[in-house]
Amino acid sequence: MDDRTGREAWLAALGAHLAARRFEVELTARGLQVTNPREPGCCESVVMAGDMITCSRRGSDGGRLWFFTSWREPIAPADEIINAAVFIHGYLSRRPGTAGSGR
Repeated sequence: MDDRTGREAWLAALGAHLAARRFEVELTARGLQVTNPREPGCCESVVMAGDMITCSRRGSDGGRLWFFTSWREPIAPADEIINAAVFIHGYLSRRPGTAGSGR
């Protein structure tokens, strides 16, 4: 399996886990678009909370495949699907201004 196919397979697996949690997901050429239709977006131009998740090699971890947010924050190694899904669920389920509110 080449690197691109491997990345797509990991993103598809992550998408299946997030879809089971009622997130909207779409695998695109750029990555996995994840949207939480139950949470508002950040501003007028972004109606729902969402992010483009990518999968690429992380040099600081021996070149292993990792999931990353659209702003290149590492999420979890690609073989840790559950951890990645929990992380994404967490940050796409927080309403702006509610961090630390016990929600």
